[in-house]
Amino acid sequence: MIRVLLVDDQPLIRSGFRALLDAEDDIHVVDEAGNGADGVALARRHRPDVVLVDVRMPGVDGIEATRQIAADPDLAAVHVVVLTNYGMDEYVLGALRAGAAGFLVKDILPEDFLHAVRVAARGDALLAPSITRRLIERFVAHPPSARATTALRELTAREREAVALVAEGLANGEIAVRMAISPVTAKTHINRAMTKLHARDRAQLVVIAYESGLVTPPRS
Repeated sequence: MIRVLLVDDQPLIRSGFRALLDAEDDIHVVDEAGNGADGVALARRHRPDVVLVDVRMPGVDGIEATRQIAADPDLAAVHVVVLTNYGMDEYVLGALRAGAAGFLVKDILPEDFLHAVRVAARGDALLAPSITRRLIERFVAHPPSARATTALRELTAREREAVALVAEGLANGEIAVRMAISPVTAKTHINRAMTKLHARDRAQLVVIAYESGLVTPPRS
């Protein structure tokens, strides 16, 4: 059973998501919060698999709530997914840097929303990779970060290749095909890269790939 915590300051949004999620046999909403501070407290109480948090809320916003959850070692298995609108792109990179596993736009189709929650619970793929790449390409800092570039030197050539493919939005099976290796080996490369780069999850690997210049956003 996938346990989900909803954090949004709009009761109508929360009730809509809750109805959709609780209708599924394999998903259960453990609780709701109307602000980021309560969301962090409830995450510590319930330790859900997935926290869906609105990026903009009064007081403690979604980015700060994400940062607090990601920084808590007792919540290392919790995957935070940020809820946003298309008009709020500037917040997304901040959320990923804070430790979010990915994000969803609020006008997503119900079936895609449910699939994304399941993917987030597994922790094996970045959500909405095409949208994520587009936003990171728009807002990532240039020139490349010296710190991120230095960190990449700890990786082997194959690990760097795997990280670059993660940044393209590929899942482990697709990375295995591109690199002509087994899915298990692909996962090993990614896990070792995450350890060496002190990345919480694949989302942070994407940020590092762009910030280091390993992956270069296309020029518009």
